[in-house]
Amino acid sequence: MAGAQSTAVQDLIDALGRLPGIGPKSAQRIAYHLLKADAEESRRLAEAVLTAKERVGFCQRCFNLSEGELCGICADDRRDQHVVCVVEEPRDVIAVERTREFRGRYHVLGGAIDHLQGIGPDQLKVRELLERIGTEGVTEVIICTNPNLEGEATALYLSRVLDMPGLTVSRIASGLPVGGDLEYADELTLGRALEGRRTVERSEA
Repeated sequence: MAGAQSTAVQDLIDALGRLPGIGPKSAQRIAYHLLKADAEESRRLAEAVLTAKERVGFCQRCFNLSEGELCGICADDRRDQHVVCVVEEPRDVIAVERTREFRGRYHVLGGAIDHLQGIGPDQLKVRELLERIGTEGVTEVIICTNPNLEGEATALYLSRVLDMPGLTVSRIASGLPVGGDLEYADELTLGRALEGRRTVERSEA
C-alpha cells in the first residue's frame, strides 16, 4: 500500500512539474498542499480545470481565449477596431489590458517565430492577421511581441509583411527589459512602452 501511495504522490508531482514555470520543488510543495487540503477543495480545483477545458476555446476573430464565438473585447463595440495590438499569447492580452492605456482590439499569434523549435510564420496566425487588415479597416498595427530573440524576430517579420499603403506599423517602445516577458511587466512600465511606441521603419529590401 505504501508503495502504491508513493507512486501516486510521485505521479502527481511529475504532472505538476510539467506545467510551465513550475520547477521540481514548486511541484512538490503544490502536491503536498493538495494532499493536505480537504477533499472538497481538491474537487473544486479538478472541476474548475475540467470546466475550463470544456467551455473555453478561441475567439474566431482575434484568437484570444473565449467562452463564445467572440471574446469580450472583440464583442465590445466601444473598442477601436481600426487599431490592432498583436501579441504572442492570450496571457499577453491580460498584461496589456492591465495598463488601461489601450482601447483597440487584439490579435493573438499563438506563439513567436522560433526556427530552433520548428516554429515559422506558417505556424502562427499571420495569415488571419492579414485578412483582418483587409476586411476590418485597420489603420494601425501595434507589434507587442516579447522583447526577446523570438519576439524580435517575429516583430521584424511582421514589419515586412505589413508594409502596406495607409497602414501604420508601430512597435512598443523600450522600457521593457530585453529578454523579458510581457506577463511579468508591471502596469506602469508596460503602459509607458505603449505610449512611447514607435513607427517601424520600412525595409529597403
